[in-house]
Amino acid sequence: MDRGGCQMSGGGGGGGGGGDRSGPEQSGMITLEDLESFSEDQVSDSGNGSLEEEAETMEEDEDRLLHYWQDVARGHQVEVSQDMAEPIQQLTSNNQGRSNREHIPFTLLTRKEKCGELLYEKRQYEKGHWACITMREDTYEQSICYGFMRIMRYICQQNSLGDYLGMTLPIITVVRTDENHSVISHDVTVAYFLPTEHQAQPPQPTDSEIHIEIWPATTVYTRPFTGPTNEVTIIDQINAMAELLDSPGVCISDSFIVAGYTNPAHNHRQNEIWFLERP
Repeated sequence: MDRGGCQMSGGGGGGGGGGDRSGPEQSGMITLEDLESFSEDQVSDSGNGSLEEEAETMEEDEDRLLHYWQDVARGHQVEVSQDMAEPIQQLTSNNQGRSNREHIPFTLLTRKEKCGELLYEKRQYEKGHWACITMREDTYEQSICYGFMRIMRYICQQNSLGDYLGMTLPIITVVRTDENHSVISHDVTVAYFLPTEHQAQPPQPTDSEIHIEIWPATTVYTRPFTGPTNEVTIIDQINAMAELLDSPGVCISDSFIVAGYTNPAHNHRQNEIWFLERP
């Protein structure tokens, strides 16, 4: 399986909150906001030289970002290949400032709180097109990283338009468990919601393992949590959410969604666990 890619899985902001804006020197503590700020600083430092000098500066910026991502990724046993330098630069800079990150739209139905603390929200997501790929790596973290690297290539240029499509948040992963919620399947689906402008006519991926799917309108129960996402933390979050719901039986019992708003390398990653209401 081709693995040349990045280990980014979403970005700060949206329903999952933002991330720590510590500088790039904090290895293992990187978010999309950190990278965006890092890229903007590089652009502002590039000066007003000739086109040749600007091209050289852009290449240097790409190399610096790539090496930084590679350093962070090694701590998670994820490889970032050289040919991801340009896509990383595109995603980090929102395609040189020509694109905006879009949040997946939803309707908030209810909120349940206790002593001012949010326990969970009930939301309605409308029907839409998603780009999906199913991975089977040794660990959950590797599956989401290697899955999103393939999705990232689709976003950045490997599509029938040959153009940058734009980033949406969150990036989600579909996880499957046994009926006792004690074991997570090695098959993990990584999914990216297509931006509004591409919903009517989704660009087709050049990667044959990425599929464009229409997901029906869905009601979800969602709860935020922070920290790393791995087999242990996900099982804990699933069981905690099941205890909070008044009627957990209304939800699908063996398939759940982890919504990521922050890079999985971030120690304080912003996430949500989603339970899907049965049709």
